[in-house]
Amino acid sequence: MAIRAARWADKDGVAALIADALHPSPLAAWLVPNPQQRHQVLVDVLAIWVEHAMFYGDIYLTDNFTAATVGFHRYRPIPPPANYRIRLGDAAGPHTNRFDLLDSLLSTKQPTEPHYHLAFLAVRPDAQKAGHGTALLTHHRSRLNRIDLPAWTTTPASAEHLLARYGYTPRPPITLPDGPTLHPMRRNAHHGNAMPINTHPVDNRWQDLHT
Repeated sequence: MAIRAARWADKDGVAALIADALHPSPLAAWLVPNPQQRHQVLVDVLAIWVEHAMFYGDIYLTDNFTAATVGFHRYRPIPPPANYRIRLGDAAGPHTNRFDLLDSLLSTKQPTEPHYHLAFLAVRPDAQKAGHGTALLTHHRSRLNRIDLPAWTTTPASAEHLLARYGYTPRPPITLPDGPTLHPMRRNAHHGNAMPINTHPVDNRWQDLHT
């Protein structure tokens, strides 16, 4: 299965791919309770983060555009997306507070030391259980081994076993108010440094969804 780095022209397609994968999930329903608005809101918010990853991270996708990973290089502090508050409000509208709350809860768990942040791992629904996610995670693991830094992600319970096969271990879960439970996971660097839990929220904004 061919895997390549995303190009600038791919960014809208990547946002739509992740939205398609996320749309049926309990997290998507919690973020955007209105089913008629849900997909478009997800696409618009994800487009902000996919664009940001072009500057401060990386995006890899299968050549047939069925699966993608989006990561951020948190080797040093990175800024939020340009005009983020305005753009998030325009994208999420009346659902903005849900995205803000998710970000606030996730930021309390994020590591403070330099690390790689796997923000999104998504497989299009009609291509799931065909090895696409496994191929991307194999590629992801080889890149982590080269940079030899810890990694961090957050996932629903259904993806924990898959990430565990690639060296991720669970951290205490996060339960959203009247919503689903998410599972932070970490992967230590080969030299074995443990990853501390952040005791002061950092500006990671809304990321971390895996389907």
